[in-house]
Amino acid sequence: MKKIMMFLAAALMVLVMGCASAGSQAQSAKSSDGAGKPAAPAAAQKKTAVVYFSATGNTRSLAETAARALKADLIEIKPAQPYTEAELDYTSSGSRVSKEHAAGNARPAVAEQADLSGCQSVVVAYPIWWGEAPGVVYTFVEKANLSGKNIGAICTSASSSIGQSGENVAKAAGGRYVGGQRFRPDAPEAEIRGFFSGKL
Repeated sequence: MKKIMMFLAAALMVLVMGCASAGSQAQSAKSSDGAGKPAAPAAAQKKTAVVYFSATGNTRSLAETAARALKADLIEIKPAQPYTEAELDYTSSGSRVSKEHAAGNARPAVAEQADLSGCQSVVVAYPIWWGEAPGVVYTFVEKANLSGKNIGAICTSASSSIGQSGENVAKAAGGRYVGGQRFRPDAPEAEIRGFFSGKL
């Protein structure tokens, strides 16, 4: 009787070990392709960021829509010294924006420099001031280390086109310019998505 019990115990142990081995092989097969080779890792996801400066809120509205349309991160460029309404009066030669424009190459300090190293593409949104992006935008992109990245541009303006401003921003950033356009602050997502389709 004792010998029979020992035989049954040994047989049960062999059965358990066989099941464990089969399970291990099945798990290994799941992580391999049909030829028994390790499965290739998934392709890295392309990441896009929309960075924007907005003085009155119009560009903020456009940037928020663009971020949704492009499934991108949204990052605000904040001047270290925010602009007051009086400082934004471009009709006054004594206003802050007029003085910065007259200086020719003003680079107002930013409150915070975001890390964009994980992004493949960056869309820069800004209002048009005297045919160009504001100096604080240049401050940001020149320090952001965007070399080799795709750079797109979107802008807001009452009447001016984007002109060469987008190319100038991309050049200052050291990136590859993929195109830019002026949009209404309330432009629909589909319009923005369509413009950047295949570019980023």
